[in-house]
Amino acid sequence: MKELIFVFLLAAAGLTVSAQESAVKWYSIEEAVALAQKNPRPIFVDTYTDWCGWCKKLDKDTFSNPVIAEILNNKYYAVKFDAEGKEPVVFQGRKFVNDGSLGKTHQLAYALLQGKLGYPTVVFLTASSELITPVSGYKTPEQIEPLLNYFAGTGWQKQSYDDFLKTFTPKVR
Repeated sequence: MKELIFVFLLAAAGLTVSAQESAVKWYSIEEAVALAQKNPRPIFVDTYTDWCGWCKKLDKDTFSNPVIAEILNNKYYAVKFDAEGKEPVVFQGRKFVNDGSLGKTHQLAYALLQGKLGYPTVVFLTASSELITPVSGYKTPEQIEPLLNYFAGTGWQKQSYDDFLKTFTPKVR
């Protein structure tokens, strides 16, 4: 009986470690910018709302995937940003607020999404916080993996996404 309990505890510990390894480390936008200044990496912003069902599905099905979490943790500074949040944010030397002038939308969400509000939308920024592109809509792990790899370095500046896909080998199964 003691052996059975020991095996159970060992298995539970393994599941806990495995779950922790597949968790994305999320930062605030200010934290991500500060980290990117010290150790340059692009910034990935998940722009979501509390009421968005597809945003919740993106968290549950896509960001929990171990391959996706590993890419986000190792190649990006990942930011979770509530597009209807109330907290003021300083970004690129400017203070962004949610003062009601854009309905429920935070000014930073409006700027990052270039006024095309739809959730979820992920936003790719350079290490120096310059906008690369927003990508709207729910993405499965299989759909987001090539995007994450494409924008992780400077390859997106040298070749088209279609050309990149011709040689991309996915890890998500």
